[in-house]
Amino acid sequence: MKVSEITRLSTADLYDAHVLKNYPRQPLTLVRGSGARVWDDAGRSYLDFTSGIAVNALGHCHPQWVAAVQRQAGELIHTSNLFRHPNQAELARQLVGLAGPGRVFFCNSGAEANEALIKLARLHGMKKAGGEEGRCFKIICAKNAFHGRTFGGMSATPQEKIQKGFRPLVPGFAFGELNNLASFAALVDDATAAIFVETIQGESGINVCTPEFLRGLRELCTRHNLLLLLDEVQCGVGRTGKFFAFEHHGVQPDAIGMAKGLGGGMPIGAMWVRENAADLFQPGSHGTTFGGTPLACAAALAVLEVIEKEKLLEKVTAQSAPWLAALQKLAVNFPDKVASVRGLGYLVGVQMAGDLAPTIAALRERGLLVPASGNNVIRLLPPLTATPAELAQSVEIFRAALGGA
Repeated sequence: MKVSEITRLSTADLYDAHVLKNYPRQPLTLVRGSGARVWDDAGRSYLDFTSGIAVNALGHCHPQWVAAVQRQAGELIHTSNLFRHPNQAELARQLVGLAGPGRVFFCNSGAEANEALIKLARLHGMKKAGGEEGRCFKIICAKNAFHGRTFGGMSATPQEKIQKGFRPLVPGFAFGELNNLASFAALVDDATAAIFVETIQGESGINVCTPEFLRGLRELCTRHNLLLLLDEVQCGVGRTGKFFAFEHHGVQPDAIGMAKGLGGGMPIGAMWVRENAADLFQPGSHGTTFGGTPLACAAALAVLEVIEKEKLLEKVTAQSAPWLAALQKLAVNFPDKVASVRGLGYLVGVQMAGDLAPTIAALRERGLLVPASGNNVIRLLPPLTATPAELAQSVEIFRAALGGA
């Protein structure tokens, strides 16, 4: 097919003809973005509370982020991890400053960060077993968890829709009830190496760990010499008003997986490991070709700088409370349609009483883009830069969609 023939086809036609059909895409072609808004190919504007599924922490095309990426693209894009470069060193320094004394491994995505956590747990278990491989490798996760679509991530994700068709999976995973400490404690035995949970389950309906549960897991891990691994891929990087969601609970994990908002739109993932476990990885035990490139690290450094410069953590904390309260009134005003509203900061789930597809379509028609989550939950993921007016507008659009206006 000639280029001239290709350009006559619509983007939808090209997707239908050539792109794998593993995503249930909404009937929308986006071509431009600025702040919390995007525009489709017909020129219509939408309030984007999908944020690339919590990726666009600074919204679309933040000028300082764009300038940093453009500048770095003209200087040095990729080196591999055979060499040092200043951006990775500085980004690691800043993340250690935010998470605590330890070390950082850079990769490309949340799935890769979580896979590294699983490998860390295996190495810790082998050390616990006196160097014997295969004796101490069990990882206790939560029911309804989502840790990615690699084989390790799927094995830690007890959801049929994720695992179906890919068995046999990686062995060594057990599952307790979120916020039920006794169910986790009952699973601990001599073969256990780690406990691995999301501070907030993002893909399963916005289920928040209680402070008592997370603190209990920390005590359980300390008592049995287990690693406490936290998946902050979606809930981290300021989304809850703290840089890490676990900071609300006053606990210290042994390792953290992060990605999504860290790059502000540029693919990057990271695993922070506390000093007590930082020596488990040695040359040859793990690696990545593209992880932590000068370009990706420049994007992440710009995100961290803007978060601090524009006091976005403080803004999320101050602005999310009245926004969440306004959203919770939807359950009062439309009890036959909205079962409940829950979340923290700019990570909010609206539990629908019935099928959510018509509501997502109605929101889109009225100019608000949102993703689904879990069992009939609509997620709201505004950028950290969202204004009070934009938050208020999202509530009004939601109200109009529920009321059929």
